[in-house]
Amino acid sequence: MDLTEIVANAILTAAADAVVATDRDGIIRVWNPGAERIFGHRAGEALGQSLDLIIPERLRARHWEGFHRVMTMGESHYGAGDLLSVPGIRKDGQRISLEFTIVPIKDEHGQMHGLAAVMRDVTSRFEEIRSLKRKLADASAPPSPH
Repeated sequence: MDLTEIVANAILTAAADAVVATDRDGIIRVWNPGAERIFGHRAGEALGQSLDLIIPERLRARHWEGFHRVMTMGESHYGAGDLLSVPGIRKDGQRISLEFTIVPIKDEHGQMHGLAAVMRDVTSRFEEIRSLKRKLADASAPPSPH
């Protein structure tokens, strides 16, 4: 194993973030310990399953439309390193807020083989910001006449 592989394996195993990779059909092929922690599914439960496992039902049609477009075109309209925000769903049904980047997985000929995503659970930060916005709106609202 060369240094690149050693570093890649170390990052994959130790990352607090979820690292999830799929094949062209959206079937989960990589599920690191960070994904286990964030989503609550053990690797054995997630590997071989559809990404629907972590996508809220109401967002699945839009997700698959974009996923298949990326697989066909070979690129995303999001730039490399763009941070995307989406809701996800845990094994226990709890909705979570995620920030993630996607990386196309291509062979040496540029053919798409799947996608990898690095995801971070930002639910607590999202809730905190929403609460602060509510407090600000309440504080700046005109007093109600009584």
